[in-house]
Amino acid sequence: MTTQHSAVATVPASDSGSRTGWWRDAVIYQVYPRSFADANGDGMGDLEGVRDRLPYLRDLGVDAVWLSPFYASPQADAGYDVSDYRLVDPMFGDLADAERLVADAHRLGLRVIVDIVPNHASSEHPWFRQALREGPGSPLRGRFHFRPGKGESGELPPNDWESIFGGPAWTRTVNPDGTPGEWYLHLFAPEQPDFDWDNRAVADEFRSILRMWLDLGVDGFRIDVAHGLVKAAGLPDLGVHDQLRLLGNEVLPFFDQDGVHEIYRDWRRILDEYGTDPRTRRIAVAEAWTPTVLRTARYLRPDELHQAFNFQYLGTAWDAEALREVVGLTLDAMRPVGAPATWVLSNHDVVRHLTRLGSGVDREQDLRRARAATLLMLALPGSAYVYQGEELGLPEVLDLPDAVRQDPAFTRAKGGGSEGGGSEGGEAEGQEGMRDGCRVPLPWSGTEAPYGFGPVAGGPSWLPQPAEWAKLSVEAQTGDRNSTLELYRGALAVRREHPALGGGDSVDWDDAPAGVLAFRRTAADGVFGCTVNTTTETVRIPAPGRLLLASGPVTVAATAGIAGAFGTAGAGEWVDLPGDTTVWWDC
Repeated sequence: MTTQHSAVATVPASDSGSRTGWWRDAVIYQVYPRSFADANGDGMGDLEGVRDRLPYLRDLGVDAVWLSPFYASPQADAGYDVSDYRLVDPMFGDLADAERLVADAHRLGLRVIVDIVPNHASSEHPWFRQALREGPGSPLRGRFHFRPGKGESGELPPNDWESIFGGPAWTRTVNPDGTPGEWYLHLFAPEQPDFDWDNRAVADEFRSILRMWLDLGVDGFRIDVAHGLVKAAGLPDLGVHDQLRLLGNEVLPFFDQDGVHEIYRDWRRILDEYGTDPRTRRIAVAEAWTPTVLRTARYLRPDELHQAFNFQYLGTAWDAEALREVVGLTLDAMRPVGAPATWVLSNHDVVRHLTRLGSGVDREQDLRRARAATLLMLALPGSAYVYQGEELGLPEVLDLPDAVRQDPAFTRAKGGGSEGGGSEGGEAEGQEGMRDGCRVPLPWSGTEAPYGFGPVAGGPSWLPQPAEWAKLSVEAQTGDRNSTLELYRGALAVRREHPALGGGDSVDWDDAPAGVLAFRRTAADGVFGCTVNTTTETVRIPAPGRLLLASGPVTVAATAGIAGAFGTAGAGEWVDLPGDTTVWWDC
């Protein structure tokens, strides 16, 4: 008998409440508020839109929601330039909207993690504005990195550091009397001056900010640029150009300095003030670009943070050998510090994984690979992050008109960098400015833009959506057992119920042919298996158990005995595993 499978089978239920530490196996869904849902019809997503869609997230099967910044901001970098950390920007709503969102999420069984941006503020932050008004010698300048320039008249930047967005990491100020003044450091856009964390007032301010949001009820923080708060003493020159290529490859004088760890030990003490019951604990998650996963683990020592994003995994190619290596390295690094591994494929700063892992030639093949990558990610031990829209199989939008793009990396490259030392001729430096392509508003329903993103058909959307997204909307995919949305719903249901899935710190690798990953995870009351074919060719293997879920159609057949890729199998079942396909098994 031969059968084809791509649906979910029933699995034994497990007592999820017995898994201590909710963050250790949580699936956390990233909401980029301006692109998630627009309740008031102004073309920009808002907190009320998020609140309206919380039942969708509950039904999807995630455990927590991470909200990208919604604080008061001039929006020079989509809210990562904060002018007031205690207020909601009017474009998103107000503080009462945030309180209602958190309360409703909790009623639905969802936790809420909010972004915190401690490396830099907005140039419109009251501290920075006062520092400019008062000029050199102002005590407020000690809360940022103001320095005199080099050269005969101070016309050159204080050092050779480069902005992540291209050009120098310094902008020169103008004194109150109109003369050229000091320079200030901004590792990102000029509108984002870096705080000086050696100044006690900065640390005190953020302690207060953390407590304010914890008192409001949030369950944790995602720490933006967690690796960047402390700079090397004396701000030494790096001595090389094109410094972005070094990011994540070596310790830099402005990133991953050892002094950041004392800050996070202090923050951990604040989080622990709100209780240490692992079922209700408040947590912090580091966005830390480090050279190795071992250095990432340093952020997760028992007296520091709870999770850190696994950028090494995110940056790994769709290759069985490379994936096995990074999974092993990650688990080996996390185990000594007792922290869960995290797994992520997409977020608001990178090309969506359907496009990034795909060939760009065959859309269907790219989707098959993205679905297979998702099932692999969700099968690994630890916590997983899902970026809004990936559950719909959304591709990166690569043809946005220049006129609508808002990524400062793009505008800075087009404009040639910052005052006082931009790149000549406007040649692009830093990132390529393509982050807008992963931030296009979601399609929810209907056949006309904005596809349910806003309340009215034909209404505005801050970035245009492709016409083909009508077929990818939540409405279009709901109930279609072969859709990517239903695959995610099914996978998250199995992940929640199977006793060997979710938290853990190891996998048992099985022998597999070239291009195929095979591993098992064992619990006291169940064994789970995962098989991943990263090639484009079909592979025949013995079935290691009862099929639970597959990322695409697979053929399972009974036979009296076969010679497969794992060797000779006796009477039982075999599976023809197509290329770019992942299968889950109950073993």
